[in-house]
Amino acid sequence: MGPLEAALASLAAAGLVGTYLMVNAAVAGPWAKRKVAAAFWDKIGPNRVGPAGLLIIVADAMRFLSKELIIPDRADRPAFDVSPILVPLSAILGFAVIPMGSLFGVNVQLADPETGVAYVFAVSSLATLGLTMAGYASNNKYSLLGGLRAVAQNIAYEIPLVVTAASVVLLAGSLRTSEVVAAQRATLVSVAGVSIPSWYALVNPLAFVLFLVANLAEVGRNPFDVPEAPTEIVAGYMTEYSSVYFVLLYVGEFVHIFLGGAIAATLFLGGPAGPVLPGFVWFTAKIWAVFLFTQWARSAVPRVRIDQLIEIGWKGMLMLSFANLLAVAVVVGLTA
Repeated sequence: MGPLEAALASLAAAGLVGTYLMVNAAVAGPWAKRKVAAAFWDKIGPNRVGPAGLLIIVADAMRFLSKELIIPDRADRPAFDVSPILVPLSAILGFAVIPMGSLFGVNVQLADPETGVAYVFAVSSLATLGLTMAGYASNNKYSLLGGLRAVAQNIAYEIPLVVTAASVVLLAGSLRTSEVVAAQRATLVSVAGVSIPSWYALVNPLAFVLFLVANLAEVGRNPFDVPEAPTEIVAGYMTEYSSVYFVLLYVGEFVHIFLGGAIAATLFLGGPAGPVLPGFVWFTAKIWAVFLFTQWARSAVPRVRIDQLIEIGWKGMLMLSFANLLAVAVVVGLTA
């Protein structure tokens, strides 16, 4: 395959992965989120537009995209325009190194660099910059408060998230995402002839729980949704956004939720591993399981105050994540 063919193949693969993410976000945002919340709150949810209300996805897209794009007076226009692009783009770039399993005999992974785990956290953290830009550029005090809250929250929980992932890297002995997944294929224990894989969620359940909690804060889900907090600061950093800009921020939020699920699946749940079904199907099921967990938290757990959120991050999550990393380092050192 020549350079041109390789470039075209890479573009086609990236387009397919991007389409896959957009379809998941489109189903999750307008429809699945409402259905899950309705189930928790004893309501019905979308049921009028199409079968099971599925066409609410199309209706919402037409409604938002047909609205006028309003730019606030004295807004910082370059930052105001770039922010809605940066938020979803940072999540899409993160999927470049995620092993998604095989589909029709083709292994779905765009790139497999030696620093894959570090890369995915680096690019996903760019969303914080986008939220800060959105809050500052809107020339609105509520938006500014939302942007400042996003910065404080993401810094407080990004460190425990990365430190927890570092414990997995110690166990796997590699930053390459494919090797982290491969390290979880061994059998942890065999019970009644059934082999239980050595997924790191089973090997180190504390790290898995810490990761899920920190991920809730990273994607802004209850009880850590204070950057938006509708009852306090209108819609936070999204207050002044409308039309396609609002759609981009909204979709970006859900793509980040699925990226968090993809990272959790890669680091703790064996990636695309699973019996009978193709790996790509198992990968999709796992990221949707993490999405449903975030929706459970959104529907069932009340929001904490901003001071409580910061205290949980710096005094609780950070200490536990470093304690977990130290324990894993000792175990790995003794068993090496």
